[in-house]
Amino acid sequence: MVTAKNLTKKFGSILALQDLTLEIPTGEFVFLTGPSGSGKTTLLRLIYRDLKPDSGTIQVDNQEVSKLPGSKLPSLRRTIGVVFQDFKLLSDRNVWENVSLPLEVRGIPPAKIRSAAKVALELVGLTPRSSMFPSQLSGGELQRVALARAIVGRPRLLLADEPTGNLDPKTGKNIVKLLKDIHSELKTTVIMATHNADIVNSFSQRVISLDEGRISKDSPKGKYD
Repeated sequence: MVTAKNLTKKFGSILALQDLTLEIPTGEFVFLTGPSGSGKTTLLRLIYRDLKPDSGTIQVDNQEVSKLPGSKLPSLRRTIGVVFQDFKLLSDRNVWENVSLPLEVRGIPPAKIRSAAKVALELVGLTPRSSMFPSQLSGGELQRVALARAIVGRPRLLLADEPTGNLDPKTGKNIVKLLKDIHSELKTTVIMATHNADIVNSFSQRVISLDEGRISKDSPKGKYD
């Protein structure tokens, strides 16, 4: 699903990623770990083409994303769901409207939007909250809305950037369990960036650790160092 070869990204004189090479097969669940500034978010941004590399290549679903013309980016991003630490929900729209928005933007017929939003909200357990607004929800509920929005289009790849960073430990662990359920239910490839050692150590998953833009560890069923 994701293949990077000799990937390098600089921000001025700072090397965010250095000659990074990795492969993540379709259907895998991966924790991307490392301290702040290790390159986790940069790698995710390169995957969904929010950034371009300075050198090297990155392929998503056999497409070289850095070489895609702008006209092809919407098609790529329809296959990728992204979940952010700060939720990025629209405060003037309720839960249902926030979840439906990605499909509305794509011009999906209303009946199909209703069906997809219903399924997504059921998956994250928020059907009873569908008419509420973000200001009325807890942090855990906000992150579940963000998850529903990310999966409503049935993406083949789900990127979660520190999705538990603003949550208490119990709620954070529940969000990861939900990600695992989505991974199993939708057969979606999941890459979750985190520096939460307790969460990583609670789940037996592949762990790719970054340190100063390089891979320091890649373990099939790893722990947080």
